[in-house]
Amino acid sequence: MTRNFPRLAKNSPQLRVLIVDDEPLIRWSLAETLMDSGHTVVEAGDGEAAVRILTAAGRPFDVVLLDYRLPDSNDLNLLATIRRIAPDTAVVMMTAFGIPGVAAGAEQLGAYRIVHKPFEVHDMVKLVLEAHAAVPR
Repeated sequence: MTRNFPRLAKNSPQLRVLIVDDEPLIRWSLAETLMDSGHTVVEAGDGEAAVRILTAAGRPFDVVLLDYRLPDSNDLNLLATIRRIAPDTAVVMMTAFGIPGVAAGAEQLGAYRIVHKPFEVHDMVKLVLEAHAAVPR
């Protein structure tokens, strides 16, 4: 089977991406797709692991792909914590739940975009680049 993933353009940055999702298949598919596009990926299965990884990171992540509902987080508090720990990191929220007010709250906390599951995994490569480019430097 041939895999045709979008490749980074010659002038595209190689980004460090943290994927935070409790579903191993989603983490794996996002990680594989992003790594095939030239990015460095770290995975976390819950909020506690994400905070630990972000706090211990020698250099900041460029983008965090953050699931809204995790075993230890089902509100916007984790997003607020991530924004506090890594204020220059772009955050893309992922959710399977159309909860009113979540999108507005996430945007107020600085999320770049809210992506509703299911989504096309290959579209996330472009979204990661867009999110990173949108962070003021």
